[in-house]
Amino acid sequence: MTSKESFSINGEALLKKIKELIAEGNVRKITITDKSGKELISFPLTVGVVGALLAPVLAAVGAMAALIGECTINIEREEVKSEGNEC
Repeated sequence: MTSKESFSINGEALLKKIKELIAEGNVRKITITDKSGKELISFPLTVGVVGALLAPVLAAVGAMAALIGECTINIEREEVKSEGNEC
């Protein structure tokens, strides 16, 4: 099961926030849209994605961050099932 979250951020902090989201590990997909709602980039994060595979995506996000002022990050997170005490 996934949950969706969305928040606005300025271009300067975009790359830092994307790296933080990737490090969290439970993010499944990241979509970046401009302030008018146009999708700029969307990329899935699957289990086992390593830094070498993300390098081109992060380079594109960094270049984009220099050009845009404000954007919205939409993320899909994998919800962790809590293990209860079932009898």
